[in-house]
Amino acid sequence: MAHLKITQTKSYIGSKQNHRDTLRSLGLKRLNDVVVKEDRPEFRGMVHTVRHLVTVEEVD
Repeated sequence: MAHLKITQTKSYIGSKQNHRDTLRSLGLKRLNDVVVKEDRPEFRGMVHTVRHLVTVEEVD
């Protein structure tokens, strides 16, 4: 199964509370944090919500 490497590239300061909560749910706490998650629709939706704050790479 494929995995997603999610990196927080921008600060959440000044963003909506929903975006902050989504970053926290993904496991991102500060700038340049990296998490690897399974490529599932739930995580894709969360990444879509904060797509302006993160970068995503597919990892095998």
